[in-house]
Amino acid sequence: MSVTLQQATPLAEARAAYTAGRNYLSACTGGLPTRETAEAMHRFVDDWAAGRIDAAALGELVESCRALFGELAGVPAERVAVGSQVSQLASIVATGVPDGGEVLCAEGDFSSLTHPFEQLAARGVRVRYAPVSELASAIRPTTSLVAFSLVQSATGEVADHAAIADAARAAGARTLVDLTQSLGWLPVGAAGFDYTVCHAYKWLCAPRGTAFLTVRAGLDDTLTPLAAGWYSADDVWSSCYAGHTPLAAGAGRFDLSPAWPLLAGTEAALRGFASLDPAEVHAYDLSLADAARSVLGLPAGDSAIVTWADPTGSDLARLTAAGISASGRAGNARVSFHLWNDLSDVAALGAALGRGAA
Repeated sequence: MSVTLQQATPLAEARAAYTAGRNYLSACTGGLPTRETAEAMHRFVDDWAAGRIDAAALGELVESCRALFGELAGVPAERVAVGSQVSQLASIVATGVPDGGEVLCAEGDFSSLTHPFEQLAARGVRVRYAPVSELASAIRPTTSLVAFSLVQSATGEVADHAAIADAARAAGARTLVDLTQSLGWLPVGAAGFDYTVCHAYKWLCAPRGTAFLTVRAGLDDTLTPLAAGWYSADDVWSSCYAGHTPLAAGAGRFDLSPAWPLLAGTEAALRGFASLDPAEVHAYDLSLADAARSVLGLPAGDSAIVTWADPTGSDLARLTAAGISASGRAGNARVSFHLWNDLSDVAALGAALGRGAA
């Protein structure tokens, strides 16, 4: 299987912006920065060291990040909240689960998405699990919320999100979807779900510590802004002190005070992905993943994450010894392919494992 690009295309230019990446098959663990992202973060440190911190300019970067994420996720900027971790944002969604309600989650999903709901037992909330492939059929009239990752971290399995959303809607349940392992390579955004969460440090290649929540219009008042602070208002500079702490009209009421050192790098990373055709990124990443599956003797798939059984960790040890960055999850060896990768990485994978060529 071949992957070819015209050198003048935006995708080729985006690929050239990465200064590292050879043998790095771990976008699903953490993305790599482009040259622009790294330079933006260095500029912040230089300005900080020189005493040139500009809080108003940093606030403008927050709004740019919000707008760019909304563009990438297919929702208006006012439907986006800016936070730092998926678990904190999922905890906000947990406030909307009624007492005695049921939350349906995917078996083996990442705990940052599921753990917040398991803490609601004192309110009589029950958490039930089903295989992600069976979530749609597992929804029942008592289900209040269906929470699942669009792409499973441990296996790379892509959920049948349309069927799940349709079944949840028919049952009167709401949906919370974690886009952390999908947005950036899989062109499915937030518009089809009631709530989404996404940490941007994986496939969107932002620095770790910037995450986003989207809330469907009309649902803001069903949630409690647990971590409300000075950044929870539309005019943050007029809500710094007790006595005047209004909530923003939109999803901004769920904002956390921003982590200033991360903003410029996050903005650069999101801007880079917003300049690309998502369908082209999807096709590129998936073609490399399928080339790797061919080398591994696996059938073609629909995920940029490739996993195979490795219960003893021997294959992962071979990859590590060969200088290939990979990971092991839930008894599987796991690799993934993104913009900095090419067919030489597939060949290196095969050579490290003693498999045939693609």
